[in-house]
Amino acid sequence: MENRIYNFSAGPAILPLDVLKEAKEDFVSYKGTGMSVMEMSHRSKTYDDIIKAAERDIRTLLNIGDDYAVLFLQGGATLQFSMVPLNIMAPNNKADYIVTGSWSKKAVKEAKRVGDVNIAASSEESNFNNIPKQEDMKLDAEASYVHFTSNNTIFGTQFSAEPSVGDVPLVCDASSDILHKKIDVNKYGLIYAGAQKNMGPAGVALVIIKKNLLDRAPADLHTYLNYNTHVEKDSMYNTPSTYGIYIIGLVAKWLIGLGGLDVMYKMNLEKAALLYDFMDASGGYFSGTAAKEDRSLMNVTFRLPNEDLEKKLISEAADKGFSGLKGHRSVGGLRASIYNAFPKKGVEDLVEFMKNFKVNN
Repeated sequence: MENRIYNFSAGPAILPLDVLKEAKEDFVSYKGTGMSVMEMSHRSKTYDDIIKAAERDIRTLLNIGDDYAVLFLQGGATLQFSMVPLNIMAPNNKADYIVTGSWSKKAVKEAKRVGDVNIAASSEESNFNNIPKQEDMKLDAEASYVHFTSNNTIFGTQFSAEPSVGDVPLVCDASSDILHKKIDVNKYGLIYAGAQKNMGPAGVALVIIKKNLLDRAPADLHTYLNYNTHVEKDSMYNTPSTYGIYIIGLVAKWLIGLGGLDVMYKMNLEKAALLYDFMDASGGYFSGTAAKEDRSLMNVTFRLPNEDLEKKLISEAADKGFSGLKGHRSVGGLRASIYNAFPKKGVEDLVEFMKNFKVNN
């Protein structure tokens, strides 16, 4: 599609072109029903098939067992900052948080409204340019859970492996790298992820929760904030984000068609290596902001020798169809978000553009 640009936005972010084409084909009349998915009742047989297929394919991709519930909720990851402690901070009413960026700090803020929060580790002193080492984590064996953010969009860092937390349930905000590789879900008590970075459009949060944690929810917890409500109603307690869930289902089907998450991970490694290797060979002209061992495969953050050059690159890049390269307003610099759906050709073209920019500037 010749009018498509390269969308490096951190979120809402790029979706697979095949998914957009299928959604376009079915937009006015889904599979001959005479109505759009946006119009149909969430109680209809047709939509029931859509949401069940989305859940089934998510379970297939991540090999999620029957001892976990899979939910499609609203409120994004931000609501989960509250729902997690409200539901599972009991019985000890305290939790460990590993702080690696802005989003984990926001999660801490909400958890403190519910109980005691122990900052088990933080990289804030180094402006979040690294992931804390396992040996530096001060974990509490009596914590109700340990929370971490797997990928940090603003600072360009990512956990290469889960922190080791013993028998304490592990909770992960995986909003910006969900489905980028295969993980062992059995290591987790709860995973949540806003859809709009690597899985679908804004408006849906995926929650994967081990069913034995559902018993922790206080009896007087507000109905909508209780995970049990949504498990019992199969994510249909209220009208869900029907179209968003439909797109998530298409993305999951697309990933299965590629060959699954091992294939996707290989592609993500290749894309990130193209950009990082070029930056590292630029003699410091393009300098990554994250520690090399903790670099994100999803969000490549970097600086140029000065802010004037950064502004010039962003402007010239936009003119050539490279959109969304400006870094987050809180840190400046540049950021190339190369999520699952971002094509390798786009990274190759960006590298070529950056080469020419360096020569001319």
